[in-house]
Amino acid sequence: MFKAIIKLTALLAAAAALSSCAAATLPAPSAETAQTESAVSTDASDFVSLAEAVPDVILEIRYYSTYNFVGDRIDGYEEPCALMTKEAAAALKEAASDAESKGYMLKIYDAYRPQTAVNNFIEWAEDVDDTRMKEYFYPELDKSVLFDQGYIADKSGHSRGSTVDLTLFDMDTGKELDMGGTFDYFGELSHPDYTGELTQEQIQNRNALRDIMLENGFKPLDTEWWHFTLADEPYPDTYFDFPVSDESVEAE
Repeated sequence: MFKAIIKLTALLAAAAALSSCAAATLPAPSAETAQTESAVSTDASDFVSLAEAVPDVILEIRYYSTYNFVGDRIDGYEEPCALMTKEAAAALKEAASDAESKGYMLKIYDAYRPQTAVNNFIEWAEDVDDTRMKEYFYPELDKSVLFDQGYIADKSGHSRGSTVDLTLFDMDTGKELDMGGTFDYFGELSHPDYTGELTQEQIQNRNALRDIMLENGFKPLDTEWWHFTLADEPYPDTYFDFPVSDESVEAE
């Protein structure tokens, strides 16, 4: 009996040790896992129209047109205008002034993007048979890999209201600077640090845009030469979903 008690005690001690060891080796929750679900808001009170806040820019809102990787006007884009948070618009105004001093204008492709538009992208990506715009925007990729490779996601920094997609327009030539690749091209060619077959002029043009934006409070994205986010964005955890329309901000 005494030997049985000793044996049972030893077994319990071993089990406790194993349990303790297992607990010690469990990975800590990642920041992403620990983070609470991001808020979604329809409040446009802190947003402004770039046509009013930064009048010296050129607007070519691609998602209002059909010349984009989907091939249709994107849901949520009710007018060919650009909206941003007041803070981001103020920084962009400084960037526009900086660009002008160097002989350029900023040309805006996209700014605030409603969650409705992001949902439209997701629906399009799930329809692998719709490849109308493959030749122009993803000729090197099979559409089925766009999710896995991060080109399409269920959330976009643009929906937080302080991100802008843009290029430089040369006021002397009356043309966009040659960046060696088009806006929204899915591939390594779009990476800001890509050199590949780019000419020295194309590399310098990308650097010119990057320098202007960094000097005026924006941070780049390592996969898209045209994409910049206000470094101190006011809504880092909030995704907005109201239409891209001047009425959205005029009503506030």
